[in-house]
Amino acid sequence: MRQIQPTIVVIGFMGAGKTSVGRLVARALGREFIDTDLMIERATRMTISELFQREGELSFRRREMAAIDRAISVPGRVVAVGGGAVLSAENRTALKQAGLLVYLRATPETLAGRLTGVNDRPLLKDATDRAGRIRDLLVARGPIYETAGDVAIDTDRNNVEQVAVEVMDWYRRRVGAMAGR
Repeated sequence: MRQIQPTIVVIGFMGAGKTSVGRLVARALGREFIDTDLMIERATRMTISELFQREGELSFRRREMAAIDRAISVPGRVVAVGGGAVLSAENRTALKQAGLLVYLRATPETLAGRLTGVNDRPLLKDATDRAGRIRDLLVARGPIYETAGDVAIDTDRNNVEQVAVEVMDWYRRRVGAMAGR
């Protein structure tokens, strides 16, 4: 009987590549891919931005917690969570129990560049200096991402395919080491 492989949870700031990398990793490993933000948008028939505007961040975070619980309820998936998901200690605990967390890390300048022309991010909505706003948010979030992640993979210089290969190489080494205990 084949052992179920641990869930791979992709975390990081908006624009880090969580969804793109997660999809590639899932496809390459023959796994199901789940994006919790997309789950919420489908369930509410609203964008995350609309949800923030209509119901507020607290309501969104409750929905996010429920989406995470559903996403990790089936072992072995590849799950991408929203940028703020790991700010909740309860979410971090649930995600850690479900599998291995991969932190996709990028500089504020890289993230701002990737988010150029993107106008549906509530936390950047009124920012005139996006890189500055991202830098401020990363001052608060960066240490949480770093400690939550089982590995941090820099995405600044690599395309999504290269990052996905790095994630899979790390994952295979990690699972191999876990099996060898």
